[in-house]
Amino acid sequence: MEKEENQNKTDIDQNQELKKEYSKSKENLNSESNQEENQETNNEAKELTPEEKIAELEDKVIRTFAEMENQRRRFEKEKEEAFEYGGYSFAKEALNLIDNLERSKHVLESDDKLKKTEALNKTLEHLEIIKKDLISIFEKNNIKPIDSLNKKLDPNFHQAMMEIEDDTKEPGTIIQEIQKGFTIKDRLLRPSLVGVSKKVTKKEEKNNKNQDNSKDK
Repeated sequence: MEKEENQNKTDIDQNQELKKEYSKSKENLNSESNQEENQETNNEAKELTPEEKIAELEDKVIRTFAEMENQRRRFEKEKEEAFEYGGYSFAKEALNLIDNLERSKHVLESDDKLKKTEALNKTLEHLEIIKKDLISIFEKNNIKPIDSLNKKLDPNFHQAMMEIEDDTKEPGTIIQEIQKGFTIKDRLLRPSLVGVSKKVTKKEEKNNKNQDNSKDK
């Protein structure tokens, strides 16, 4: 009897374990099938129609051509600027030649021993010819002097170095050019250093104001 009871218990335990394993395998199968179904659903959602694929390709082609066109324009602009302004630094340094000619003229004109001599006149004439030739060469290469005298001060082209009392000119008018400025095409190569006019301060007006102030006191 005891053996039969033990055998029955063993059979029951085995049946329960089999049921557990069956239920686990069934759950695994269900989860795998659900994953496959979800993956198929996602693939179906991601799949595009032929029209959508064509539209997507057209958009990519348009973007690529637009980027290529922008690069081409940048290259053309850089090439043009390099051609037009490549000699900017050289031109700016070359202006020192004109400055040195002007300084030489002033030194010779200030020399008391040379004043009113034929040698001085001839030397100044030659220096002036050289200066004109240099400016002519510059102008052929689009380097032009800035016209300053009797013009209104323009911060884009002029740099005021001093103010000079002058009632014959409107205030802010350039009446002295200390150093000539130049442009290269549409760019400023260097500004003109100038002196501008300002109103004359009258001593009489000052005295009258002082007298009036003293009376008020």
